[in-house]
Amino acid sequence: MIATFFGGIAAAPWARAVLRYGAIAVAIVLFLLSIRRTGEHVGRIAERLETTEKANEIQRQMLEAAARRPRNRDELVDRLRNGGI
Repeated sequence: MIATFFGGIAAAPWARAVLRYGAIAVAIVLFLLSIRRTGEHVGRIAERLETTEKANEIQRQMLEAAARRPRNRDELVDRLRNGGI
């Protein structure tokens, strides 16, 4: 009985039009939700990349500072006598 009812509705021209437009609307909504989800994912990746770049820059500055430090006490004394830090 239920199958006959739905079969009768699907046979009507107006019902087929409603189903067609409904399917198109659902497809568009799913597409927009997919785009939104992809945008959020790309945003998270960009934020992670920015954080990594900042950390790498800080580490590079630390390595440069370590390369400029005096190697032993004599170099430290010479640098302090010459007014360098």
